[in-house]
Amino acid sequence: MTALEPFFLAEFLGTAIWLWLVFISIVIGLLVFDLGVLHREHREIGVRESLLLSAGYITAGLLFGLWVWQVKGGDAGMDFYTGFLIEKSLSMDNVFLMAMIFSFLAIPRKYQHEVLFWGILGVIVLRAIMIGLGAALIAEFSWILYVFGIFLLLTGVKMLFSKVDAHPDLSENLLVKFLRKHMRVTERLHEGRFFVLQADASGKSVVWATPLLLALVLIECADLVFAVDSVPAIFAITQDPFIVYTSNIFAILGLRALYFALAAMIHRFAYLKYALALVLVFIGGKIFLVGIIGKIPAVISLSVTLGLLLGGVLLSLWKTRGQASAGRQV
Repeated sequence: MTALEPFFLAEFLGTAIWLWLVFISIVIGLLVFDLGVLHREHREIGVRESLLLSAGYITAGLLFGLWVWQVKGGDAGMDFYTGFLIEKSLSMDNVFLMAMIFSFLAIPRKYQHEVLFWGILGVIVLRAIMIGLGAALIAEFSWILYVFGIFLLLTGVKMLFSKVDAHPDLSENLLVKFLRKHMRVTERLHEGRFFVLQADASGKSVVWATPLLLALVLIECADLVFAVDSVPAIFAITQDPFIVYTSNIFAILGLRALYFALAAMIHRFAYLKYALALVLVFIGGKIFLVGIIGKIPAVISLSVTLGLLLGGVLLSLWKTRGQASAGRQV
């Protein structure tokens, strides 16, 4: 045994450190290849490239799930795929919001990928903090899972009956007003830069943020809001922080790559919201059913989740047939 073997075999949050290192290495490799090789220059990403890039990320996530299946067992693999599917589906609304933010700030398509890419780094850190806190709460107070269950049930029911504002006015958003009041933001873009040196009212040269940075901050804050739903949902599936975190990150990587294809056709998934609502109700109810009928097999959770989401997608595509050319342009 080498001197480092005890370190690699030691556990962090219930999983061997070497498994965490493999995951981190894969994510870093994907991000370096994405920005350092495929997108070294600012350019507009087309739908075909977006689909191919997303397919690559999805394939990486699916293969990682198979590896999890091998090293942690079949239930862990099923839980990973369920979390992966839930996170990707719940983030669909995030795509719509990102499209609105880019449109509101007049960010050209050739700069949008860089904002989304750097946003991934923020998501990796923020989700780690949220999932770490969630795991610590569950370990200390097991009843917190029932709080998650009630929250998911209420969120699902609310989503079923809520009306979505298709054209919200972001200029009246409290966060936008706060950021514009407390940040020096330039009126125009400065190519792909997030900060520039520019004179203030007194003529002194100071650092200004560009609309590109404002877009990045708004998207990161939006992700925090959406994580309030998705993180408890995955904790309701499994309490293994490794499965929760890795499924989250792989799903987000693939979805942001798919953004450029989805942004133009998000209107065709109008009925997916109701499928997501039913998924949240199912997951929230599952927590309470465990005390009555015992643990629900992971394959059932995955099958029900997949069936509801697939039904929502197919119903949406059928109900909105003929609207393919009416998508939002960003």
